[in-house]
Amino acid sequence: MVTIKSEREIELMRAAGKAAAACLTDMIKLVKVGVRPIEIDRACHEWTVSRGYVPAPLGYHGFPSNLCISVNDVVCHGIPSKDAPAFKDGDIVNLDVTPIVDGFHGDTNATVIVGRGKPETERLVKTTLESMWRGIAKVKPGAALGDIGHAIQTFAETEGYSVVVEYCGHGIGRGFHEDPQVSHVGQPGKGMKLREGMTLTIEPMINLGKRHVYEEDDGWTVRTKDGSLSAQFEHTVLVTKTGVEVLTLREGETNPLI
Repeated sequence: MVTIKSEREIELMRAAGKAAAACLTDMIKLVKVGVRPIEIDRACHEWTVSRGYVPAPLGYHGFPSNLCISVNDVVCHGIPSKDAPAFKDGDIVNLDVTPIVDGFHGDTNATVIVGRGKPETERLVKTTLESMWRGIAKVKPGAALGDIGHAIQTFAETEGYSVVVEYCGHGIGRGFHEDPQVSHVGQPGKGMKLREGMTLTIEPMINLGKRHVYEEDDGWTVRTKDGSLSAQFEHTVLVTKTGVEVLTLREGETNPLI
């Protein structure tokens, strides 16, 4: 069921979004050559619980870690296990964090390049970031979910990339994943109409190669079938009376399309 947030709930979502942004900022600082994903997982746990928050991913349907860390051809839900190798120069790393603050979830992620990336890697990351912003720019009361997906899909495909269709954004609030599902492909005017007070995530996964993916035997890690690189960015947003408010903006980050 889609939830329309009250003024009090919106304030709590703002607090959760601010915490998520701060957590992601600090975790990104740790991404360097030679650092192991498990080190960031431990840091995320300490960061979260020391502030009285709860790391939503830990234990969620059995997920074993405090955040998702997806490297190179991992599309999403990467597990920062003790066996995961250290980051290498040129890797692309997605960090996805979701602290629970006073019962509400703040969900955000970003893809960063370790050291120096190849031009094709840099272009993929840049295009994925703009794809997310183009989707966010469509958010306003009365807009359709298909408007968001269409904006993301047309831009990414025009740039020569493919959009993962099996995984999508979602409503969010007291629940980690609420209705509606927010596809990153779509047709203008199709799907549920947005209403003031809805909170949801927009988080496109864009592949350098084909869109097809598979899930590993661990039941979580999703990779591109062709082994190509994949990037993702995510923000939690609020549908306002006149448009959209991004709840997970990091310090110094602005919407480039406004």
